[in-house]
Amino acid sequence: MRAARLSVVTFTAVAALTAVTGCTEKGSSGDSDRVIDVTATDSKCEVSKKAFPAGHVELAIENKGSKVTEVYVLFPDDRIVTERENIGPGTKQKVTAEVKAGDYTIACKPGMKGDGIRQEVKATGGTVAKRDPRLDAAVAAYRKYAQEQADATLPLAKTFAAAVKAGDLEAAKKAYAPSRIGWERTEPVAESFGDIDPKVDVRADGLEGGQKWTGWHRLEKSLWQDKKITAGDKTLADQLITDLTDWQNRVGKADITPTSMANGAKELLDEVATGKVTGEEERYSHTDLVDFKANVEGAEKSYELLKPVAQENDAALVTELDKQFAALNTLLDKYRADKTSYDFTSYDKVGDAGRKQLSDGVNALAEPLSKLAAAVVTKSS
Repeated sequence: MRAARLSVVTFTAVAALTAVTGCTEKGSSGDSDRVIDVTATDSKCEVSKKAFPAGHVELAIENKGSKVTEVYVLFPDDRIVTERENIGPGTKQKVTAEVKAGDYTIACKPGMKGDGIRQEVKATGGTVAKRDPRLDAAVAAYRKYAQEQADATLPLAKTFAAAVKAGDLEAAKKAYAPSRIGWERTEPVAESFGDIDPKVDVRADGLEGGQKWTGWHRLEKSLWQDKKITAGDKTLADQLITDLTDWQNRVGKADITPTSMANGAKELLDEVATGKVTGEEERYSHTDLVDFKANVEGAEKSYELLKPVAQENDAALVTELDKQFAALNTLLDKYRADKTSYDFTSYDKVGDAGRKQLSDGVNALAEPLSKLAAAVVTKSS
């Protein structure tokens, strides 16, 4: 998980704005009615226009501050619609979005903490492009997949929780990583609900002020670092099941779109790059490669469902994506004896050279994957 909450898939009620794509840009066209320049510093969040036509708009983001930042688009009640994270000092990023008429907030978060520096904006008039029927089928298939992953997670999580409650340290360790696979495959959907992810998947460094640390990673610390299970941990195990059951019940209410699927695939790769490759995600258990594989599987599922339309619009992109997915999966297979198993090498046993190779593989896939949503939008526009 990331400290900031990404909402690439939203409730039906908040489906007015969906991220289309994001990639590093050298500059912005700036003068278009549909381009909003967002200039972020350590103390300001400036936007080039406060009103713009609904429809396709582009956020051209530049970080002129000294801190890594992220930019959010929010509804008035602070529900997260979309965001771009890890925008380094002196860099530029672009996010294309399709918006319906309404009020929004653009927020910059220097240091990627807190509520951010905010600007109120408004989209007026406009229409939404028609969708290719094949993309409707892709959405339906992905919604089914997301529900299946949630349904499969609960029994595995209950096995993990039961071991914790029984005080069985070794059994709990064994059940920990398998209980997370379904979540990691569909994490963008889970994060879209905003309040669930901070309860079940937050790391210590992702806690906001006053937030109680609950969920998988709090229990991970007890099992591997503290090497003991307390009465409080047993209560946390029950809470984890309550929160995951809430997630399972709400998956069917998510409004999933083709562009959110594509951006979700890219964000899963970002999850790998910023958490798994660095070893930060599973810092106590070192089961990062299990999460890594699950993230890649989730991204590949979205891609495969969107591939028929993307193939027509950008055949070269599809060829490159096929190549890079295959290369990354082959690389991951080096770290498990059985390709049907999730018994991966402990990540603390992967040296610097191996980690760099994995990082290079992720980056090689992430760059073309950032173009997938644009290929989908071309057909549906």
